[in-house]
Amino acid sequence: MSAERTITDNDFSYHLTRLLDAPAARVWQAWTTPGQYARWAYAAPGSVEMDVRRGGAWKATMLTPDGDRFPLTGSYLEVDENRRLVVGMDVPGKPEPSAMTVELGEDDGRTRIALRQTCDTAEERDMAEQGSTMLLDSLTAYLADGA
Repeated sequence: MSAERTITDNDFSYHLTRLLDAPAARVWQAWTTPGQYARWAYAAPGSVEMDVRRGGAWKATMLTPDGDRFPLTGSYLEVDENRRLVVGMDVPGKPEPSAMTVELGEDDGRTRIALRQTCDTAEERDMAEQGSTMLLDSLTAYLADGA
């Protein structure tokens, strides 16, 4: 496993990459199957719903380390199976969803995953980047366990 991190201060975006010991199809399945996603992405069991197609909706209730729950909703803005997923996340008070791009590239059975997001403020960016890092850490452990 290797990881790279880039933050661009001038436009409040971040870009994280990680090399995973799993083929792209396996990574895609973990990211787009409700039961699998719930096991590694800090979601409450039974709360994840996904209609993984352009314009399809998703929702999940996330669990924080201190036990709080918060619901998330959104839609899929782009879907290119095993390669690219752009996830729109509804943000209260904003007319447009916040978009996170997940890109997968496979090489010899390993997958380079890249997450990118642009936020409105440095604080939002830092929180989103921290959450995405936690997701990548958990996904890496999930795939290593052979789940």
